Parts: sequence; C-alpha cells; structure tokens
Amino acid sequence: MYSNNKLSKAVRLAIAFGAASAFAGTAVAQEAQQEEEAAKVERIEVTGSRIKRTDLEGALPVTVIDREMIDMSGQLSVSDLLRGTTFNSTGSFRPQSGSSAQGTASINLRGLGADRTLVLVDGRRLPKSPSTGATQDLNSIPIGAVERVEILSDGASAMYGSDAMGGVVNIITRKDFNGVEFNVSMGEASVPKEGGDTESGSVVFGSSTAKTSLIGGVSWNSRDIVFERDYPWVVPGSSLYGNNWEDVEEDLRAIPGGCTEENFIPTTIVGFPRCQYNFNATNANEASTRNESLFIKARHQVTDDWQVYMNASVSKSGSFGRYAPAPDWAPVSANSVNNPTNPNAWFYNPANPNAVPFDPSVGAPQDIYIYHRYAALGNRDGYVNNEGTDFLAGAQGMLGGVDLDFGVRRNRSKTYDIGYNYIVRSTAWDYIERGIYDLQRPSQNPEEVLNAMKATISRISFFNQDEAYVSGSFDMFELGAGMVQGVLGAEYRKEDYNDQYDSLSEAGQIGGSAGNSAGGDRTVKSAFFEALVPILDNLEMSVAGRYDKYSDYGNDFAPKVSFRFEPMDGMVLRASWGQGFRAPSLDILTQKTTFSAVSVNDQRTCDVFGSCPVQVDTFIRANPDLESEQSDQYTIGWAYQPTDWLNFSIDYWNTEITNKITYFGPSTILSRQAAGDSLPPGIEIIRRANGAIDQVLAGYGNEGVVNTDGFDANVRTTFDFGTLGRLNQNLQVAYTRNYDEGGRNFVEDPGFPKMRMTLQNVYVIGDVDVAYNLNLIGSSYRCGIGQTEGGAANRDGCVNLKDAPRNGNWGTYVTHDLQVSYNLPWDGKITVGALNLFEKLPSLRPYDGRDYNFDLYDGWGRQTYVRYSQTF
Repeated sequence: MYSNNKLSKAVRLAIAFGAASAFAGTAVAQEAQQEEEAAKVERIEVTGSRIKRTDLEGALPVTVIDREMIDMSGQLSVSDLLRGTTFNSTGSFRPQSGSSAQGTASINLRGLGADRTLVLVDGRRLPKSPSTGATQDLNSIPIGAVERVEILSDGASAMYGSDAMGGVVNIITRKDFNGVEFNVSMGEASVPKEGGDTESGSVVFGSSTAKTSLIGGVSWNSRDIVFERDYPWVVPGSSLYGNNWEDVEEDLRAIPGGCTEENFIPTTIVGFPRCQYNFNATNANEASTRNESLFIKARHQVTDDWQVYMNASVSKSGSFGRYAPAPDWAPVSANSVNNPTNPNAWFYNPANPNAVPFDPSVGAPQDIYIYHRYAALGNRDGYVNNEGTDFLAGAQGMLGGVDLDFGVRRNRSKTYDIGYNYIVRSTAWDYIERGIYDLQRPSQNPEEVLNAMKATISRISFFNQDEAYVSGSFDMFELGAGMVQGVLGAEYRKEDYNDQYDSLSEAGQIGGSAGNSAGGDRTVKSAFFEALVPILDNLEMSVAGRYDKYSDYGNDFAPKVSFRFEPMDGMVLRASWGQGFRAPSLDILTQKTTFSAVSVNDQRTCDVFGSCPVQVDTFIRANPDLESEQSDQYTIGWAYQPTDWLNFSIDYWNTEITNKITYFGPSTILSRQAAGDSLPPGIEIIRRANGAIDQVLAGYGNEGVVNTDGFDANVRTTFDFGTLGRLNQNLQVAYTRNYDEGGRNFVEDPGFPKMRMTLQNVYVIGDVDVAYNLNLIGSSYRCGIGQTEGGAANRDGCVNLKDAPRNGNWGTYVTHDLQVSYNLPWDGKITVGALNLFEKLPSLRPYDGRDYNFDLYDGWGRQTYVRYSQTF
C-alpha cells in the first residue's frame, strides 16, 4: 500500500503532462511501493464508481489531468483545456457572437454531442446553462479552483443518470492545501491585428489542523474580442440584406440611388443592379469573455468516525459580442413613396436632392418586398452576464458498519442577455410604407425616426437545481477471494428552468433577432446500487444499476457490469457493458415557436439571390411528446507495463444510441434531402416557384439510431538521466472507426476527423521545466455526400449536388506548443510559453456560416504568454 503523498506523486509523474489512462500510475506506483512497502493509503473514489478503493484497481478507462499538468498546458480556462483532449473528437462549442449561447463553452465527447456528455464538479452534476437549457457551461468553473480533471471515456448512466452516454468529465476542486499560492498571467494572439489578448490569475489559501481544514480562493480570466476585419483572410461579406427590393417575379434589384453609404456595396448580379452589405466590416465572431469566481471548502472532524463538510462558490462571467447592423425584410404596397415601381416615389421626386430618373423597365406599380440593412441604427451589441452560486453541505461517517455520506445542495444560475440596436418591426414597416424612413439615405434620417424604430431587447434566464443525496457503502459478505463490497443510495433533484424573452421578441416584432421563451420544472427521484465482487485473487466484477423517475416524461433504468483481470504482474485486461439514457431537456419540451434567420449554402437559393451563404427564414418548434434516448455501450481494454520505463494501454469502445433526439435545422435538412435520406413528419423546406428557399420548418424529433465505435491508445515512457534530468512522454490517440447514422458512416465527413492525437513531453533538469506538445487533428473530406466544391464564387465552400460522393480534402492540422519554466529560490516560478508556436492557421473552408470550423479550430495563431507563480 502507498501513502497519500507517494500515491499523488506517482500519479502525477506517470501521466507525464496531460491525459493518462487508469493504468497510468503502475510504473511509478511500484517504485513507491518498493520505497515504502508498509505505508498505508486511504481508499479513494474514482470517477465511474462509488466504491472507494486504492488507486488503479478499477475496471474502467479513466483519464487524469492533474494540477501540475493543467499549469503546463498553458490554457486559459477549463473549456480550453478540455477542447484540446483527444476525446473531444469533433470539437465543441465556444464563445461566439451572434449566438443565443454567446458566452458559454461545452465539451463533446466522442462527437456524440455536448448534451450527451455529463460534467460533474466533485462528483455532483453541474446544472444546465440558462442560456441553452440543455448543455452545461464549462465557463462557470474557475480553472484556479481545479485540483484535477478525471475523464471517464465510457457510458455511466448506471452511476450518474441522464446524459452520460458519451462519457463523464469530473472536475475535482482543490483540497488539503496549506499556505498561499498566487498566479498571474498575460498573453496575446499573433494573427488578429488587434484583440484576443488574455489575462488570468488566482489566489488560493489553505490551512488545516488535526481536525479542521479550510481552503478558499479567487480566480479570474478574460479574453478580448476580435473583430472579423482584423483577420488577414477575411474578405468583405456580401449580404442581400443591403438595400434591395424584390418584385412579383422574385427578381432582386437595388433601391434606386440607395447604395452610397459606408459598407453598402453596389454590384450587378444576374443582370440586375444590386446593393449588398459588407457585414464583415463591423461584426466580431470571436466574442470577449471574462470569468470571476470565489470558492471555499471546509471540513471538520467531529468525532473519530464522523466529519462534516461544506463547499460554496460564487461565479460571475460575462461576454460582449458584436454583430453587423440588423437585417430585415418589409412589405411595401404599390402606392408607397418607398416603392421603386411607383413613378411618384420619393426616389424620383424633383424635390429630392438625391433623385434619380424613373426606370420604366421595373414594370407597373406592384406590391414588393424590401431587403434592408438598418445600418443607421448601429451595430447589434450583445452583453451577456452570468451569475452562479453553489452551496453544498453534508456529513460522512460510520454507523453500524456502514460508511454513510449524505447532504444537500442548492445551485442558482442566472443569465442576463441584453441586446442593443434591434428593429421594432411594426414601426419600421410603417415608417417605410409611409415614407417617414428614407431608404435612399438611411443615415440622414432624423434621430427621432431612428430611435422610434430601435429596440433594446432582453432575455433573462435561470436554471435552479436543488438536490439531496444519501449513500451507504458496506462490506456485504466474504468469498474465497475476498470481501464483497456494496453501495446503496438515493438522490432527489428538482430542476426549475425559465428562459424569458422580452414581449416584443415573443410577439415576433423584433427584426435581426431570433428566439422565444421557454420554461418549466420537474423533479427526479433516483435509487442506485453497486457491488464489487472478487471472483478470484486476480479477477473482480463490478455490478451497478440506477433507476430514475422523472415527473414529466417517465422513468428509466440503467444497468452496468464490468470486469478487471490481472493475468500477470503489470498486465490488466478489462471489459464493461452497460445501458444509458438521455432525458429530453426542459428547453425543447417547453419552448415557444422561434424564428431565426439561418445561413445556408443552397445552390438554387444562391443562384436567385446571387451570393452564398444566404440567410433563410427558419421556424423552430418545440415537441412536448419527446421520449428519452436509450444507449448500449461496451468497452474492452488491455494495459501492460513490460518495463519500468514503458507502459501502454489500448481500449476498444462501442456505443449504440436508439430513439435519438435529433435537431433538424436548415443545413441538416438540406444535407438529408441531398443524400436522399428521410425526415420526420413536420420537418421540411418550403421553396418558392423559382426554386429558392421560402422558409424552413425545423425542430426536434425521436428518430433513428447511431452506432459509433473506435479505439483509444496511450503510450507512456519515463527516462531518468540522473544529473542530466528526467524526460516523461505521453502519446494519446483517439481513433473513431465508425459513426453510423441512417445507414451511412459519417467519419471523415467535413468536421468529423477520424483521428485526434497528442504527443506530450516534459523534460526536467534542475530548476528548469520544459514542456513540448504536438497536437494533431486528422483530415476529412471537404464536401459531404450530395455536395461538391463550389469554387471561388462560393468562397471555396461546398454547394449541393444531388448524388455527388464525398470529395475534396480538409487536410491534417498539426500545432506545436512550447513552455519553459524556471523555479526561483524564493518559491516563485516564472513561465513563458507559446501555444501554436509556428502559427498554424485553420483550414479556411466555410463551415456552418463561418470562415472555418469554429468547433475544431481557432484563429488566434501563435498565443504567447508569461506567468508568474508564488507560494508562501
């Protein structure tokens, strides 16, 4: 057995900067055992099991990133740290302007979705973000408070309930710390001409006596906004929502004499004069972020057998995003003075100093539609502020041979989302119709006219979670190979969600914005069990199960069984099988119908409007009859340490999801139609007579099956060169073999690489630590089935082409990180480093309305930083 200090050191050294499997500590742990054979270790609870055990006894693949490795990563936040792990197969959402979840960040294990990845903090469920209602916001977790991160790359609904299909990320916060630690860092990005600078810091203090321990601290970080115009590859955007009108033949033309103001682009498209708008001149896809938090943990030993504990935290995070001025359409009657088909329109009036001659070719007076950019009202600025409080109190101790743990927890999360310079649609339509608003010279409209059309919108959301829990672990009975251990427990959780939009947004009277209110509450009652059965001296079996009863949709039961076999010293064979589920989230069960203008690449629509991508009217509807998703998963693994300096592991994983909850948005619907795949009832695209998209009816449904499987491999080496230092290396590879949905393998589709890899190296000599990382994201096809390369006219993106096979190449993406630290004599440390040392740019291919895949890559370029740490 090992002492806590020896065990901690063993795990820290063995993981060799970054991710490590549950077997990672074997080599160093054996060395520690030789040094201190008789010392004892406290049994600890590892993610994926509620039975406490000595380290490395588990049968499940658990990856550990400890505090030292977090510091060596050079990352600013928990979300940035997890985005770079190989398990984040297809990338994950990060803060971005123009999104209803602007300030949030998530993790997406196995590419199964952030809503199928469960995030825990100290083993308890992190509440859903008020901004999404369905996913958890990693930006609410201060990186300064984190002791380590454990990633269970296996389904775990039998332990934790809903959402744990892709795996579990358990954020373990600091404890058992004595003294004071101070960190401060600054960094900057190389590619943007301006913006993207970072600041971060933390102060942690701790003190303990024989009976009481207390640890607390503050943590903060921020990143500046980056405007699109400051990226070297950005070209002027071209939106039909500039200053154009559409006749009954659905031909688009520029407003006569109305394309002279800043960022409006006069051009000719399909033979007609057009006035497009350069939205890239003012918008910022990279929203700013900031996070501030305060945390405290206390534990007191009441008696030899009983202790009480308390965890509390307060966090505030904010984000500022800027989007181009509001675009909107407006109906205009044939007799309006703002109608170009009316010979008596203001455009042609001799009293108008900007008058132009009437063009008879526009035809007889007729009702038309205006597609206008309200630039005179200013850019759409969004300020999002999140506030969260979390309080937990509990007790742990022995009662009649049972190790009890019980407590209560209250979490409150609230989001204030305020948007400026949006359009009051009814007023704007009326002013255009009556000629009060001058379409020719928008910026010359009187201030009182512009202010009357302008709206400040709000969205106030909260997600409250109250819970109580109790569990008891005990020895059940003894077999020939040892004692059978068991755990029984129960949990109660109440979720209360409200997402309230302002009344004008609810009524659909706001131009340039989308979304609608939602809200509801529910309770979840759960009971669970687990048993660890030693079958032979070198073979053990774990059996677990969990029953969850939801007050809204029904109930689910999730079982799991796993085996661990050690046929020889240094070798472990492991396997597991389990079932899981994902409950439908409150937002999609209760949301009101939402309008959104969504960017798509649709060839027929692009031909009509003369640009790609184009924004199409999309109506998103709730489905209160959704059922839970179900999953079956299994893993098989082998870990081996043939020598003291080498150990490795490989795990095969397989997950099947049935009754899948799927969002069918415009791009998905277009891809499904192009590939000839079916759609659920009520999900469709309605086209005009000329083939352009008129509107999209989007929403959620239970449909289909997902089958995915692959391999995780890990190789670690440790070389001790004596006075010449020590080198630790860690190679982590995640390979997705198959992701089958609807009978087709989506691996290597755009945005779904087959492989991710990290090679991490730490060299320590004297007071100098050098860390070097290589990060690889595998290649994929540039265009999926039913698409083909669109060429320069489509910004090198893809356009729909029925029956076209996957084609093109999205190349392998490799970056290098370097960090050097020097330990100072007065317990200080100075660190300099660079992420993406050689300034690798993302693959510039339009993806999901952006210039590149925002989920997988970033556009910061080389991120240099300097950090100073001091302990007392």
